[in-house]
Parts: sequence; C-alpha cells; structure tokens
Amino acid sequence: MLSFFRRIVNSKAGVYVTLALLGFIALSFAAGDVTGLSSASGGLLGNPVVTVGGTSVTASDVRKRAEDEVRFAQTQQPGFDMAQLVQLGGIESIVDRLANAIGLDKFGEDQGLRVSRALIGSEIKNIQAFQGPTGQFDQTTYERLIAQRGLTDAQVQTEIARSTMAQFLVTPTVGASQVAQKLALPYASLLLERRQGQIALIPAAAVSAGPAPTDAEVQKFYAGHLPRYTVPERRVVRYAIVTPDSVAAQATPTDAEIQQAYNANAAAYRAREQRTVSLVTVLDQKAADALAARVKNGTALAAAARAAGLEPRTIDKADKPALAGQTSAPVADALFAAQKGAVVGPIKGTIGFVVAQVDAVTQVPGRTLAQARDEIAQTLTRSKTTDALSQLQNKIDDALSDNANINEVATDQKLAVTTTKPLLASGIDPDDAARQPDPRLAPIMQAGFAAEEGDTPTIVALGTDGGFAVVGLDRIVRAAPRPLAQVRAQVVKDVVAQRQQRAAKQIATQALAKLNKGTDLATVLGQTGVRGPAPQPIDTTRAALNANRRGVDPTLALLFSMPQGSARMLQAPNNQGWLLVKLNRVTPGDASTKPGVVAATRADLGRVIGQEYAQQFTRAAVDAVGVKRKPEAVADLKRELLGQGGNQ
Repeated sequence: MLSFFRRIVNSKAGVYVTLALLGFIALSFAAGDVTGLSSASGGLLGNPVVTVGGTSVTASDVRKRAEDEVRFAQTQQPGFDMAQLVQLGGIESIVDRLANAIGLDKFGEDQGLRVSRALIGSEIKNIQAFQGPTGQFDQTTYERLIAQRGLTDAQVQTEIARSTMAQFLVTPTVGASQVAQKLALPYASLLLERRQGQIALIPAAAVSAGPAPTDAEVQKFYAGHLPRYTVPERRVVRYAIVTPDSVAAQATPTDAEIQQAYNANAAAYRAREQRTVSLVTVLDQKAADALAARVKNGTALAAAARAAGLEPRTIDKADKPALAGQTSAPVADALFAAQKGAVVGPIKGTIGFVVAQVDAVTQVPGRTLAQARDEIAQTLTRSKTTDALSQLQNKIDDALSDNANINEVATDQKLAVTTTKPLLASGIDPDDAARQPDPRLAPIMQAGFAAEEGDTPTIVALGTDGGFAVVGLDRIVRAAPRPLAQVRAQVVKDVVAQRQQRAAKQIATQALAKLNKGTDLATVLGQTGVRGPAPQPIDTTRAALNANRRGVDPTLALLFSMPQGSARMLQAPNNQGWLLVKLNRVTPGDASTKPGVVAATRADLGRVIGQEYAQQFTRAAVDAVGVKRKPEAVADLKRELLGQGGNQ
C-alpha cells in the first residue's frame, strides 16, 4: 500500500488520481466510506486551503479525505497510519488533487462545458455499493449509505460532476501524442543493450554470531525496534448473516401459486411444433426469384446463396411466435405451413425479400401440471426468495435508520449474532497466524474496519445469491507492541542476525575494494574466509530487465548503472547478507534492424509524452482560472494530523 501512496505523491499534477476518482469513490462506498466529501467546520478545520472564485476546499475537507485514505490503506496494509501518510507527502497530494478537481471544473465551465444530471445519475447507478439484492441501483441503499457518512445527494453529485469534467478535459490530451521514429530509435537500441557479469553473495548466516546477547542488548534492541514487534490495529466485529435459507419458509410456493403460474403460461406447456429453418435475405426481387428457382431445382440453399455473394442464417428450433419475432409474421406463416425440406419465397420481409427452407420439424409434447410442477416451483422459489430477502433487508434498513442496534435487529428478525475475535482487516488472527482466515468474513471485516466506534451497523452484501450481513463494530484494539517477555526469543534471534549482517557488510566492503583493484571474483571470495554459494553469471538485456512483471530486480538495475569493469555492493533481499556485482562486458544494442522494437518503443514514449501533456494541460488550466493554495493552512493541518499520531 505504501507504493500506492508513493504513486499518488509522485504524480506531480495528480491528474491520474483525479481520473480514477470515480473508481475510488465506488471502492470507498463499498467499504463503507466516501472520499473527502464533508461540510466545513469552524476553527482551524474551517480554514480554506484552496480557493478559486467562490469555491473553496477547507482543511476539514482535506482532513476527511486523509482519514478516508488511511482507512482504505489499512484494508491493504494493516498498521498504516496518519503519520505515515503525512510523511509520504500524502496531504500535499490530496490538496493538489482537490485543487486540480475544482480548477478543471471551473475551467470547463468557462469553456461552456456542462456535465448533465443524466450522466451523473448513470455514474452513481454504476457504483456497486448502491445496488440492491437484485443487482440494480437501489435508492434506499444509496440514501442510507450517504446519510451514514453525513453526506447529501448534492455533495455526492458535485464530486462526481467534477471528476467527470476532468475526464472530459484530460482524457483527449493523454492520447494526443506522436513520436518520430528517429527519436525512438536510440531508446529502442538501449533496450537491446546486453550486459554480462557475475554476482556473488556474502551470506550473513555464514558469519560468526558471537556470544549470546546480554539482557541489556536485548532490551535496547527491543526498545529501538518496537514497530517490528507491534501488533497492528485489530477490530472485534459483531454480525448477523441472512441467507436464502433464512427466508425459506416465506419463499416456498403454495399449490395455488403453482397452479396459477401454470395457467398463466399455459401456452408454454401445451404441445407445440418447432422448426429449424435456413433463410437468405435478398434486396432485389428479381435476384430473389432467381435464387429461389435455383434452390427449387435442387441446388442447396447455402451453396446457391454463397454463389450469389450472400450468406444464409439458421434459426434453430423456434416456435411460430419466436420465428415471427426474428423474421416477420408472413415468413413465419409460410414456413409453418410448409413441409420439411420445402422451399418458400421469395416473401417480402422487413428488409428485402426472404427465401427460406424448412430444415427440420420437431414436435414438442405438452406437459401436465404434475410434469411441470418441479420446474415451476423452482422458478417461483427463486422469485419469492429474492422478494423476501429484499423485504427483510428493507425492514432491517428501516430499523437501523431508527438507531436500532444489532442486538435489537437480531431479536426482531430472529437472527443469530456472531462476535469475531480481535482480527486484522484481512481476517487474520495475529495470535493464531497459522490458521487461514475465513474468506466469508472478508466483506464483513472490510465493513468493520470502515466503521468508527459508535457508528450505526451497516448492511453488507454477501455473494450473488441475495444474502447479506448486518455488521456492527464492537470495539477497536489499538496497535501496540507485544511485551518483551512474549517475544524475547525472537528479539534474541534478531540481535544475532543484526550482528551477522553488520559483520557480513564489513567483509563485503573489503572484498569490493579488492575487486575494484582488479582481483577476480573467485579469488576475492576465497580470501573472505566465508563459505557461500558459488558466483553466478549474469547475461541479460535492458529489455529483459524491464519485462519483469514483478518489478525491476535491484541487482540487475545496479548492473545497468555501472561502468564496464567495475564492481558494486548491494544488500541482499530479506537481510540474507550482501551481494557483490561485477560487470565484465557491455555490448551496445542496435534497433535499426528491429522494426517491431522501434514501434513498441514509439508507443511507450507516446504514452509517457501523453501523460506529460495531461500534467501540463492541468497545470495551465488550474493557473488560468486562478486557483490559490494556502501553504500556511496546509502546514497547520499537517501539524494537527501528526499530533493525533497513529490513532486512525
């Protein structure tokens, strides 16, 4: 999650976060949150941090969004807190995004652009958190969720309108980039550059551990590394689950309902005839007459049609009404009046003239009520289950709106309430880490971590069968380090590992000096007195370096930043020791005979340039409408947020 915030911070204009705002709103509502929509309060939080015309963003707005982003980050990385967000530059990033949003909105309005209410409504309806049991937008759910966050419909619509305006303005700019082939060629050649060398590990585990750590050493190490032994914030959540089984009694159809459904669809259960037909549509009647004559003289319809440059289509096992719906009533009448194998037409259709042939005739026997009973019962059960779940959810929703607690709801609706152990947002119990979290708890814990103490319980959708859970936050167990007595054995191991790591670094530093004086790697390793794995060869291109989906390997990145013949030292992953990297040979690339590589490079450069265009356009638009930032208000807010520490 830290990388998520670093990407935000590193986006100078914040354009792409603005464009992603609609998706982030959707995610936040799904988690029970909304991003940065709040009313200004008095005092420090009422101070404007950004202004343009008559519109302003207050410190309260920024703080609300910062709190929401911390909670959202905690669902991905438990333990993330406000101090980390501030230290990563997250507050400045939020201010920039809000400034860009209101600036682009004002710029668009000045150019005569408007975001219609219909488009805003469409975006709201597409947010999954606002959908009811049927999967469609549910007004009651929408109003309940925004009310729980202290929002109004107007505030939500304003935020979405601003995001949509940003899309109107910025999206065309991102794609407006072209790169000449001559410009792309040297970059493409760089991708083909090949580097060859060697890599060796000085393993920390192979270095002497020294005497056992003293109590003073253990205590000092523990005090200096408290975050390492800290259990992230946990939450105890209470929930009651409603499944289709919960409403099975109301969803079971009666004999009368089954009889009524059978009577209402009597045509579907009567004996009927279905036909499989091939059809060709011809625009000209003379051509249609000629085609029909060839088919009636023995030429297959498909062959005759293709010879005329036409393509036949087949309709499989359709009854007469269905066939009429796909063709026309006259065509269906003619085909159902003909025998198997007969050719009909030309018949004037809705477009042109139809020549058709009856390929097969299927007799579908009728079904009595007894024969159709199970099918009808299943259909009615599904329908009644959906209705019963929806009605029950509405009753619970009304009760929660009247400030009912989860116990009262459970008692009224005869539901069982379950209380979790103190769990992380992922559902993991830190005191029983070997046990895998229950995947069914994922949306429940997500809602629990989105809530604050004292919040009204919420309703969370479970799966796709219409089931849901009523979820309430019971209590928050704040992040805290485990007592030294509980983790002493681990601290001792960590003290020893740190000693070995430092000693390995000293050995690697001495070995590096010898490498850069010309001694070969094998000889240097032998002189260290440390037994480690044999040196491994490295032979790769820059293109291969960039193609790794897991990210750039730091060792290879170092290799491509070194002069030929030099050596460098790098800490190994997971504190395994220190790596010695020796670059023996550099072979320049030549993409002049690789048009595919050049084309791909042109496309990549085009995207980068398009992003730069978008940043420059946003900056210019925001400056043009006179957006003003208040650095002193931002500084005051950061001091206040840092003062609250990690209590998010």
